[in-house]
Amino acid sequence: MDTNKFFQSKSFMAVIWTVAVIALFLLVFSAGMYVGFKKAGFSYQWGENYHRNFAGPKQGFGGGIGRELGGKDFIDSHGTLGQILKMEDSTLVVKDMNNVEKIILVDNKTVINRFRDNLKLSDLKVDEKIVTIGDPNTSGQIVAKLIRVLPDQPPFPPQDRGPIPMMAPASNTSSSTQNK
Repeated sequence: MDTNKFFQSKSFMAVIWTVAVIALFLLVFSAGMYVGFKKAGFSYQWGENYHRNFAGPKQGFGGGIGRELGGKDFIDSHGTLGQILKMEDSTLVVKDMNNVEKIILVDNKTVINRFRDNLKLSDLKVDEKIVTIGDPNTSGQIVAKLIRVLPDQPPFPPQDRGPIPMMAPASNTSSSTQNK
């Protein structure tokens, strides 16, 4: 059999496409498994290090296997939105929207912004609300890449003043209708 004809045959091309599709499927599946393991690993490490990070129970969560945390299967490992509770050296303790305290590590690569202004860690204050995006470490902490300081919110939500009244239609007082 001629090798040129074999490599140009439809059956050879079908085999090549089939192998390529299977390889692509396996690549996507592997990427999904990698992300899932990273999220599960962060949640596990966060629970295991809870007592070291927040002076919680010495045994950690113990019987928490299969139990949901805050209505979700996993903790948000790549960031948080919340209020600064404590600042020490290059570490922030932030209480998120679910009242979970998270430790944020700030390094010299961390970008800190308020609107368009760049800030330093020393410009942050306790009780400010921030959004943090970063990478989890093996101790259940978030290594911040970006911290954005949120603007102050009014202390009370705006009062509901009810529906907006409809304006009465303007009367047509043109000269053509008055002369008739």
